[in-house]
Amino acid sequence: MKATLTPARLVLYLLLALFVLYYIAPLYVMLSTSFKTLDEIRSGNLLSLPHGVNTEAWRRAWSSACTGTTCDGLQPFFWNSIKMVIPAVAISTLLGAFNGYVFAHWRFRGSDTLFTMLLVGCFIPFQVVLLPMAGLLGQFGLANTTTGLVFVHVVYGTAFTTLFFRNYYVGVPEELIKAARIDGAGFFLIFRKVVLPISGPIFVVCVIWQFTQIWNDFLFGVVFASGEAQPITVGLNNLVNTSTGVQEHNVNMAAAIIAALPTLLVYLVAGRYFVRGLTAGAVKG
Repeated sequence: MKATLTPARLVLYLLLALFVLYYIAPLYVMLSTSFKTLDEIRSGNLLSLPHGVNTEAWRRAWSSACTGTTCDGLQPFFWNSIKMVIPAVAISTLLGAFNGYVFAHWRFRGSDTLFTMLLVGCFIPFQVVLLPMAGLLGQFGLANTTTGLVFVHVVYGTAFTTLFFRNYYVGVPEELIKAARIDGAGFFLIFRKVVLPISGPIFVVCVIWQFTQIWNDFLFGVVFASGEAQPITVGLNNLVNTSTGVQEHNVNMAAAIIAALPTLLVYLVAGRYFVRGLTAGAVKG
């Protein structure tokens, strides 16, 4: 049945279009500015199109030329973030899966108290853990290293992934777990044969959540890393705040887009699965 375009529906569509334009406008300004020369930026306005496709700003934003401990481009910081985010996401997601499975179907004495403590970890501000975490990294010999950043994000992110997986696994029928136990299956066999095959949606939710949180983090990166170990958010901040006498807005915009591209691509590729995972039970319970 074809929907009738009533005046109320037309007003709704117009409002939605305005909201879309409002949210897309900053991205448009960033993208167009990144292809402009400095002369075009000075003489034009924010909404004007570039006179041509000038990729010099992108080349300079990506350039990896370094002097001492200072780099004038994002390339080394980009790869630092890649080396940090992949193991941190994988480890925290797997730990959350095991923890959620235990809290949902392998109850033990004190499990509710332990889960509550983990839940509290989701609401502890980043600033509270800075000093104790810095001391711990120093004792482990991981201060100012990419490995140290991986450790920090695994510790902080496991609380969230545990919550997501636990709330998802609560929806798994208890009869399936009991039947597998009666057949002689143990902890890992049940997890691998019964629970894991139906965990696709919640794995996507946790991977996207953790990837976004870790990639976009600035506070941990600037506090726990230095020099060659700094992530891309810190590199972007260093690039934008580099004092050269002239603010190169085209280079800054290109650098900001480069820093945002991975999370944007993740959402474009797996965004619909993220929504499905949430509605399948990731945040209920």
